[in-house]
Amino acid sequence: MKPRFSKKPTNAFTLVEALVVLVIIAILWALLTPALDNRPTKATRIACVNNLKQIGIAYRLWEGDHGDKYPMAVSVANGGSMELIAAGNVTACFQAMSNELYTPKILLCPADTHQVSAIDFSTLNNSNISYFVGLDVTNETNPQMFLSGDDNFAIGGVPVKSGVVQLLTSTPVTWTKARHKFAGNIGLADGSVEQLTTNGLQQALQQTGVATNRLIIP
Repeated sequence: MKPRFSKKPTNAFTLVEALVVLVIIAILWALLTPALDNRPTKATRIACVNNLKQIGIAYRLWEGDHGDKYPMAVSVANGGSMELIAAGNVTACFQAMSNELYTPKILLCPADTHQVSAIDFSTLNNSNISYFVGLDVTNETNPQMFLSGDDNFAIGGVPVKSGVVQLLTSTPVTWTKARHKFAGNIGLADGSVEQLTTNGLQQALQQTGVATNRLIIP
């Protein structure tokens, strides 16, 4: 018996079809990769915002028990941190609010790879803190003043160092690439938190209601 040969076309891919499939896969990969890469960044930024909101709540709770003033405006003798914070001691401010903060873990931004979380408030120091303290914020009277926030600023392209930083409304302040990729979070005196780009940061600085904002960088 002679073998029969089918004249129907085979289902195998031609070279052109295979190339088309590869091109489509490459396009889909190019579109999806940025979204996948940004997931951890978005997650850590949301966690950072939550940290700052909890810090803002802690300030308000502490204020209610101390004559409507934040720790920066209350003397050490009365349970605040006024004298110590004026000398650049960020730790003292958060230690004063330890009961309201509950855990030192919220003082560390999840995207901050240069610091480590403290075990408890008694061992807390600058290496366990990612957020600045607004030195001149006494309460929520000026609601737009900078109370707390990511401390990865740069002024004139130079990252700020630990200590007191004075920001005028005209100061060329920017975010560094660290943590949130040239963006950051600021906790305001009224307890709210804003997610800001560098342009947003400069605009917010002009809306604080004061000519100079003094921040204590841990």
